[in-house]
Amino acid sequence: MQVLVRDNNVDQALRFLKKKLQREGVFREMRLREHYEKPSVKRAREKAEGVRRTRKLAQKKLNRELGIVTAKKPRTAERAK
Repeated sequence: MQVLVRDNNVDQALRFLKKKLQREGVFREMRLREHYEKPSVKRAREKAEGVRRTRKLAQKKLNRELGIVTAKKPRTAERAK
């Protein structure tokens, strides 16, 4: 993975790198690998994640069909820079 640093702005490049890693799921995988997870616990977690994902997609589909628009969070002043 590669991130370009523009105008020696390392802070901005670091934020961009963190966003990329977050999107790829690296932080989540690191957290899961910190400790051993029994196979039975892993199966239960993966099943629960699948159920959650399916419910979320079904809810989004229903909202689209009914024409319900969810309000987006307003951007804070410091993020709007």
